[in-house]
Amino acid sequence: MNKLKKIKQLGLLGCAIWLAACTSKPQANKNDQITDWKTEFREKLPLLGHRNWILVVDKAFPLQQSAGMEYIYAPEGMETVLAEVISGIKAADHVAPVIYRDSELEFVKPLVGAKADQLIQSTQAILKGTAVHTMLHDSVFKQLDREAGLFKVLVIKTNETVPYSSTFIKLDCGYWNAAKEAELRSQMAK
Repeated sequence: MNKLKKIKQLGLLGCAIWLAACTSKPQANKNDQITDWKTEFREKLPLLGHRNWILVVDKAFPLQQSAGMEYIYAPEGMETVLAEVISGIKAADHVAPVIYRDSELEFVKPLVGAKADQLIQSTQAILKGTAVHTMLHDSVFKQLDREAGLFKVLVIKTNETVPYSSTFIKLDCGYWNAAKEAELRSQMAK
């Protein structure tokens, strides 16, 4: 039976119920969402490389319109998501992380209290052994705006509610560094 005949037979109320049933998606449970974001991240990481960015951001981070920005929602706290992302990057042989955090984060501790202090300590432990650069929050947006025009920026949005707690990871080449690049340029100039 075609849809039009079915709609006429069901009447207006029946039609609304029938359409809702045809178009509704089953609700995913939280465990499925957690598995999904991790799977999506693992699938995208091999495609990312030098000059791409991965942002692990707090809940209020805005949805931006730049074509190069892609979003994943991770329904977990900052520490859990950041640990998974850093672990994935460090396990990959093709990229290395260059970490940036908001300068404002240290200054929110007295305003937010123990929750901010605990978050700062736990994320510092996750980032241990990696240099962490700080920059003003607005500077991050300006840099991302420039970069997203040319390179992919993967944004993983968490449930974190501590302001300025986002971590911005610029990917560098994992098997080539600045010293090797300088040596190469020197050899080419001869």
